[in-house]
Formats: sequence, C-alpha cells, structure tokens
Amino acid sequence: NFTSPTPNGWGYAVFGKVIEGQDVVDAIKGVKTGNKGFHQDVPVEDVVIEKAEIVE
Repeated sequence: NFTSPTPNGWGYAVFGKVIEGQDVVDAIKGVKTGNKGFHQDVPVEDVVIEKAEIVE
C-alpha cells in the first residue's frame, strides 16, 4: 500500500506509459495471484521483465 507508512518507510508505486507491447502488459495482468505473507494479489509464479527502455 503506497499510501500507508510502514516500519521501513513508505511502500511502493509503479507508473509509466506503454507505447508498445500492450499485449505483454495484458499477459502480466492476467497471471494467477494469491496471498503471500501480509500481501494480497501477488503473482503465484514470478513475473520477470527481461527488458525495458526509457524513451525521452
């Protein structure tokens, strides 16, 4: 939860703009999730992004 302080500071936020590869985003969005520790909606199997580019 990126809006709540934690013992280690703030959580996380992920943002960006997809300009190519929306099919990959949709595939990631569709993976099976479950609970892990105190977290919910965690992918059951790791999702690995092998390449990303910054376009300016």
